[in-house]
Amino acid sequence: MYLFLLAGGGALAWAAMGSFALLVFIPALCSVILIYSLGPQEVHRWTFFFQMSWQTLCHLGLHYTEYYLQEPPSMRLCITLSSLMLLTQRVTSLSLDICEGKVEAASGGIRNRSSLFEHLYKALPYFSYLLFFPALLGGPLCSFQRFQARVQGSSSLCPRHSFWALTWRGLQILGLECLKVVMRGVVSAGAGLADCQQLQCICVMWSTAGLFKLTYYSHWLLDDSLLCAAGFGSEFGQSPGEEGYIPDADIWTLETTHRISLFTRKWNQSTARWLRRLIFQHGRAWPLLQTFAFSAWWHGLHPGQVFGFLCWAVMVEADYLIHTFANLFIRSWPMQLVYRTVTWAHTQLIIAYVMLAVEVRSLSSLWLLCNSYNSVFPMVYCILLFLLAKRKYKFN
Repeated sequence: MYLFLLAGGGALAWAAMGSFALLVFIPALCSVILIYSLGPQEVHRWTFFFQMSWQTLCHLGLHYTEYYLQEPPSMRLCITLSSLMLLTQRVTSLSLDICEGKVEAASGGIRNRSSLFEHLYKALPYFSYLLFFPALLGGPLCSFQRFQARVQGSSSLCPRHSFWALTWRGLQILGLECLKVVMRGVVSAGAGLADCQQLQCICVMWSTAGLFKLTYYSHWLLDDSLLCAAGFGSEFGQSPGEEGYIPDADIWTLETTHRISLFTRKWNQSTARWLRRLIFQHGRAWPLLQTFAFSAWWHGLHPGQVFGFLCWAVMVEADYLIHTFANLFIRSWPMQLVYRTVTWAHTQLIIAYVMLAVEVRSLSSLWLLCNSYNSVFPMVYCILLFLLAKRKYKFN
């Protein structure tokens, strides 16, 4: 089973990426060598440093193509970079599991006087986990514990209700794709950020961000369906001590919440949980800012991404203070209803602003966004953060 998943991942990588697949194979091989040769207390530091260095060099190659040569990047290169980011998740998740004692370390394996076949046999689960085809190009982060439990118990994992779960997901994806067609027509018929005027720019921002969100929702459901069909989804239960499976899309919460902090935790849930474990829980000073700064680094450090993620961090910090003070002073249910309605609309508009900044990426498009009326929404939260932070300091 390990060989089947690994062979499928290699074939899929070569078909989707061509020769760029080597940019994924090489760090996967080097990471397994590091995991197999270092001790549990050293493995995470070195694998993290190597993987992020390799990924950053590849992203710099994309920057060189886009900004210096002024050429559109190859689609195969973009697919490769996306797969490389997911590989970084699996590598660091595995190294953290080893460091924390959740997974038995294979340290010292290369120094043992075993045959080459025995070394490869022991390293096969790691290779298979890093390159298995259901999660190579997308999907929620699957822990090594869950992966190993599913592979070793694959013969008994055939739940009857998985067919209906996959059918329901298929209908959801179909509905989202239909909405995408409608929203794409709205966006293409309207003006862009360069042509809009005054309040019209708010409609442009909202509709464009809506198209981006529908695309994400559809891709997340498709990735989740593939993992479930392969036997790694939530329908297959959970073994004792195993890390729980979290799908990326919680569309209802994302579209109805009036809190930016809750939206942040529910947006791309497996990645949010990975960032929390990797950065936030180990940050001593300004862990929230460290987490969003690292997220910008992991995404590629494009100008729009740096601005968007740092703006997002400030908005989350403001969200905590605003709702803390509001819960103290707003008591009556009519006022609470008005408050939730206003903050819901403001939350959705701020998220749309951040999403456009991250997705447009270039400096010219970012300048158009910042010079539009849309900047009023994050500025309101920035002012409230400043005023409430001073008041909180006085209370303390």
